[in-house]
Amino acid sequence: MHCLRADQPGPPVLTELLTGTPVWWVRRHADVRQVLTDPRLNRVGLYAPDAPPLTPYPNMLDDPDTILNIDGPDHQRLRRTVQRAFTPRAIERWRPWVASVVDDLVESLAGAEQPVELVAAFTRPLPVVVISRLMGLDGLDLKRLAHWSDHALAASAYTPQAVREAMLDFGAFGAQLVAQRRGDPGEDLVSSLVRAADEDGEVTELQIIKLVIGLVVAGHETTMTTLGNALVYLLSEDRDAWHELATGERRAAAAAEQLLRSVPLGDRVVAPGTLRRAAADVEIGGVLIPAGAVVAADTFTANHDPAVYPGKWRESLFEAPDAPHLTFGAGPHHCLGAWLARMELELGLHRLARRLPGLRLAVPASEIDWRRGLLTRSPQTLPVTW
Repeated sequence: MHCLRADQPGPPVLTELLTGTPVWWVRRHADVRQVLTDPRLNRVGLYAPDAPPLTPYPNMLDDPDTILNIDGPDHQRLRRTVQRAFTPRAIERWRPWVASVVDDLVESLAGAEQPVELVAAFTRPLPVVVISRLMGLDGLDLKRLAHWSDHALAASAYTPQAVREAMLDFGAFGAQLVAQRRGDPGEDLVSSLVRAADEDGEVTELQIIKLVIGLVVAGHETTMTTLGNALVYLLSEDRDAWHELATGERRAAAAAEQLLRSVPLGDRVVAPGTLRRAAADVEIGGVLIPAGAVVAADTFTANHDPAVYPGKWRESLFEAPDAPHLTFGAGPHHCLGAWLARMELELGLHRLARRLPGLRLAVPASEIDWRRGLLTRSPQTLPVTW
């Protein structure tokens, strides 16, 4: 987190995953975008019978039945059941309510005894409250949700058996939720997913359950991680930017986009990027990638490609990036919740900075307790005062 300098982009190079499986590491912006959009490079091949081992750690991202790992018409069919709820226009209708959630959390935080632990008071509850409302999960046990999420995105933090047990429990919750909404539907996202899947007739029960629990995790984990990491940077390295965030939502929106592009989301240890497998010979950046090879699209390095982003991001924090970044991916698997995450990050940073301009870390940055052994990396705790 403290070293945000990207590796120098260049042509694809052959390296290894932790399992020893050879992987083509792709880093340039144009090349990474090709990997994410070229249908000859897919996810389903990663789980074919002849696929090499990808990770020594079981986690939700490696489940072949999730939307992340389904390609082609089956993926589009599953994606159609949910994507209307996450269009920019649909998300924009939520802005007043999301702003009210932010304000309530900020006011509670402002009235609390100092120092305040910001993860528990703000960065986790904000996205959890929003996705819970969207999915009709008010009253969900937050400790239970954190347990599921941490195990779903585990690397070395938990034993494989512990991860499997947590995912079985999470899956049972999802199955019960789907059955309940089928029998007693409401206006929430889960009810609309079940209704759309039943009308389609080709989406399996397992796929809809995995989609529901995947949305529960993805709907808060990315925002919590990005918000926490952004706050570490702003409160420890860029106090001027913190004060500038308070001046307006447009300024905060530009800063949110630059922070999404520039501050790493994952730990970059388990895999050097988002994985795909070549279904045929493919040329990427002048290098021939043979059929069957595993490819890693390094979106973090691509987001710092000097050929696309020539300036220093810290110096242009309140300006839109020179080109669309790849933090949310690209192509058919582009993150469904991208616009929701943007809104939460923008409103969260702006309104927190406006209400608490003197917010500062209560411990040295070097003493921050980080979540470790997961696929994402963010503060475990973040003590602050003002």
